[in-house]
Order: sequence, then structure tokens, then C-alpha cells
Amino acid sequence: MKNGVKQGWHIHACCCFISALKDSRFPPMTRDELPRLFCSVSLLTNFEDVCDYMDWEVGVHGIRIEFINEKGSKRTATYLPEVAKEQGWDHIQTIDSLLRKGGYKAPITNEFRKTIKLTRYRSEKMTMSYTEYLAHRQHHHFQNGIGHPLPPYNHYS
Repeated sequence: MKNGVKQGWHIHACCCFISALKDSRFPPMTRDELPRLFCSVSLLTNFEDVCDYMDWEVGVHGIRIEFINEKGSKRTATYLPEVAKEQGWDHIQTIDSLLRKGGYKAPITNEFRKTIKLTRYRSEKMTMSYTEYLAHRQHHHFQNGIGHPLPPYNHYS
């Protein structure tokens, strides 16, 4: 597609494979791990700029913050809606973690938090297992009239 959507998906898929196989922080995935693999995609929706950095709900809203760091540079950071809830964080812990994620190194005060530009959003998350992916891929292959089974996707060859 030329509207950017499919191209964007391709870029993210390539990044996922690079992360899964080439990220030096983690050992590469093995073939034995594939049946236990799940892939999730979050579609971000309903973006709203808010005036108060506390005007969002843990577990419901994702948040994106924009702030000026101690060196005068504009920085941003975001967490999906599930992050704060999974970590057991309240609003302040989440904001402070995002500031650190965005590279803010100075002490965090309540006055500084009030300078943050916060955008809240919602997310629709879809998850598919590797097994579901193979079944979908196989079904799509037959739907296109090719008529013979596809071998499993093998990124190792």
C-alpha cells in the first residue's frame, strides 16, 4: 500500500526481527522458542492533550509526556496503558519513571511535574501466537488458490 500503513507495518516487523535476533542485550531467539512466541500490536487512539499531568487513569490511558530537560532540550517519552498497571505504579511513580526514561537526570519536583505537557490516549491491543500466525498464513495461502501447503516461515535460511 502506498498510504504508509503497510510500509509502517513492514518497518516494525523488521525491527522486531532485528530485536529478536540481533539485539546484543539479549540472546537470539531459537527455533525451539517459536511455538511459545506471541506478538502483540497496540493501536493507539483517542489522543487528548490535558492541562493537568494527573488527568489520566492508570490502566485506562497511555500517556506521552513532553518536557524540557535540564540542558534546555525538548524530550518526550511514552508508556502504553498497561505499563503503569502492570508495574503497580501510581500517577507520580509513572510520571517520574517516564521522565527518567526520557533522559531527565535532575531531581524531580512537583513544580517541575507541572511543566510537563501530557497527552493521554487509549490503546486497542491484539495478540497472536506463532501457532495462530502459521494457521492464518496457511489459510491465506489456500484462499489465494495456490492449493499446496506452505512450509513454516523460516527466517534462519
